[in-house]
Amino acid sequence: MTVVLAGPLAWRGAEADGWLAIEDGRVLGAGHGAPPEAPTERVEGLLSPGLVDVQVNGAGGFEVTGDDAALDAIEAALLAHGVTSWLPTVISAEEPEAAATVRRLAARAADPRSTVAGVHLEGPFLSPVHAGMHRSRNLRRPSEGIPPYVRDPAVRIVTLAPELDGALDLVAELAAAGVTVSLGHSGADAETALAAIAAGARMVTHLFNAMGPLHQRAAGLPGVALTDERLAVGVIADGVHVEARVLNIVGHCAAARVVLTSDASPAAASPVPVSEFAGVPLDAEGRHDGRPAGSLALLDSHVAVWQRATGLPRAAALHAATESPAALAGLPAPLVPGSPADLVEWGPDGRVARVMRGGEWAIRPV
Repeated sequence: MTVVLAGPLAWRGAEADGWLAIEDGRVLGAGHGAPPEAPTERVEGLLSPGLVDVQVNGAGGFEVTGDDAALDAIEAALLAHGVTSWLPTVISAEEPEAAATVRRLAARAADPRSTVAGVHLEGPFLSPVHAGMHRSRNLRRPSEGIPPYVRDPAVRIVTLAPELDGALDLVAELAAAGVTVSLGHSGADAETALAAIAAGARMVTHLFNAMGPLHQRAAGLPGVALTDERLAVGVIADGVHVEARVLNIVGHCAAARVVLTSDASPAAASPVPVSEFAGVPLDAEGRHDGRPAGSLALLDSHVAVWQRATGLPRAAALHAATESPAALAGLPAPLVPGSPADLVEWGPDGRVARVMRGGEWAIRPV
C-alpha cells in the first residue's frame, strides 16, 4: 500500500509545502509543491529527513563499547530525539578492546533493524598534545602499524591528526577505500592540513575542540577548515563546546559545509547520573579535568542551538544534521526514490513530535 504524506517539508535546504510517497518502507517520491495524488495524511508539523549523527560515544547511560542491551538503549534514546541513523564512535582504546568493539558494531550495522549505519574511529592516530580525554597510552602513530580493525568494511569515518608520522599515507589509503577521513585532535599547521586534503581528507572533526588555535599569523587547521571549500566542517553546537558568537562566525564562513555532530556522551539523555566515560571520571556537568568529555545534548538540541546562533533558516539548519552527514557516512541521499522512509515530524515548539523509521511511525507523541 502506498502512503502519501502532505504538509510542510524541509528538504534540500528549503522549506515549503510538499509531499512524500512511501511504499514497503521506502520512498517512492518526494517534492515540494502539490502531491501527485490525494494524500493519505495531511501532516500539521514540519517534516524533514531523519537526523543522521556521525559522532556518538553513547547515550541513555551507556557507552557504544557495551553489549547488545546497551546498544538497544542508545538506539532508543537517539530515536526518541529524531536520530534514525548514526555512527557509534570508538575512541582510542587498547587494540583488543577496539577490535572487539568494531566487530560487534559491524554486526549491528549489518542488521537492517538497527539504526547503526557504520563505525566512526576517533583515534588512535591522534596528537598527544591535543588528545582531550583520550588516554595517551592508547595513542599511536600510523608509522607504527595500522591495526586490522581500522580496515574493517564497517568503518565509515576515521578521525586522525595529519601531522603524525605516516598519517598522509594512511589518509590516501583510507580515502581510496571510500572511507571519509576527518582531521581532528590535531595541532597541524595549514600546510599539513592542505597536504592531507590533497591526499583525500574530506572533513574536520569538532572544529576548535581538541585542536591548535586559529592565530592571526598562523591559520592552522581551524583556518583551513573555515576557508577551504573541499572540507566538511564538523561542529558540536551544544552551546558548551563552541559558544554562540563563534558558532555565528562559523556560520558566516562555512554554513553550507557544516555537519552537526552531537559527540554525545553516555550521560546524554541518561535517566541516572553518569560518573565515568571510557575509564575517566566525569563531574556532574559531564566534564573531565574541567573540559567537556562529549556532549550532554543529543542532535535535535544541536540543530536548535545552531539555528539560534547563526540565524539560518530552519531548513538550512536541518540540512546540516540530515543530508550533509548522510553523504559523509556513505548513506543514500534522504528522501530520494528507493531510500529508507526515515522521517521526523517537528512540533510547533521545534521539538520532535514523531519519528518514522523504515516507513513505520516508531516514535509517536505521548
